[in-house]
Amino acid sequence: MKVIRSSLYIPANNPIFVDKCAKYPADNITFDIEDAVPPQEKDNARKMAAANLIQAGSNGAEVYVRVNGWHTEYTNDDLEAVVLPGLAGITLPKTRNVDDVKRLDWKISELEERRGIPAGTVKIAVLLETAEGIMNAYPICTASPRIVAAFFGAVDYCADMRINRTNEAPEQMVARTIVAIAARAAGIVALDAPFADYSNMDAFRKNTLDGRQMGFEGRMLINPSQVAVAHELYSPTPEELAHAEVIKKFFEEEGLAKGLAAVSLDGKMVDTPVYVSALNTLEFYDAIQKQENRSKTK
Repeated sequence: MKVIRSSLYIPANNPIFVDKCAKYPADNITFDIEDAVPPQEKDNARKMAAANLIQAGSNGAEVYVRVNGWHTEYTNDDLEAVVLPGLAGITLPKTRNVDDVKRLDWKISELEERRGIPAGTVKIAVLLETAEGIMNAYPICTASPRIVAAFFGAVDYCADMRINRTNEAPEQMVARTIVAIAARAAGIVALDAPFADYSNMDAFRKNTLDGRQMGFEGRMLINPSQVAVAHELYSPTPEELAHAEVIKKFFEEEGLAKGLAAVSLDGKMVDTPVYVSALNTLEFYDAIQKQENRSKTK
């Protein structure tokens, strides 16, 4: 079970942020050479990202680069610059269709072979942030075995739909839900959109919990102050863990051991889906512990 509770985005042309990124306890560090970087700085951003791939992951984080999308003239140069040892993955913004993914997969494969990187090393995360991308969500999420995660992109989605974006986000609910469902159906991690009003922590908490209820297991972050809160909210609470342990023990002893597929606990039915949900909670917690232990050993 892959853990990406936090994907912290770092403008790759900003040496202050780049130098500090290894200090942040995010599960994923993403060097951004797309929207956070103006055209005249693209080449500088490529060079800084490439030079800091290994350093950025020294705290145990996986290091990705968000390249520019295929609708621009920059993508090929981005990939040539950053697909190097130390890179865990590429995030493709404004993914429109299956062809966008297949084109990226082919280019990564060619670079891995040319540079002696084991085949399949570099993973893909897709950003679904246009009306076309949302409508093609499931085919996109299953377009390559390299894909490990799908992000919902609220800012570009709202711009594409010509609607106002709000902290409460009712205008995003349908698209957001589609991304979460498509990711789950594809067996990859669903990652929520960045929350632009990063100083409003109460609104960030509510928005994150709303997304968690839709099926998101992490999100894109634009400020280090959001990392600890994201890890808290995307991790099972002590109460959830205790309840999962009770369900697991009770169903195995009073249900499975006695040939029953549904039993009553404190006036509530416990059946196979409830049991599986408890197992998922415990498995996710175990994966989080392994992730954090790996970070401590770095």
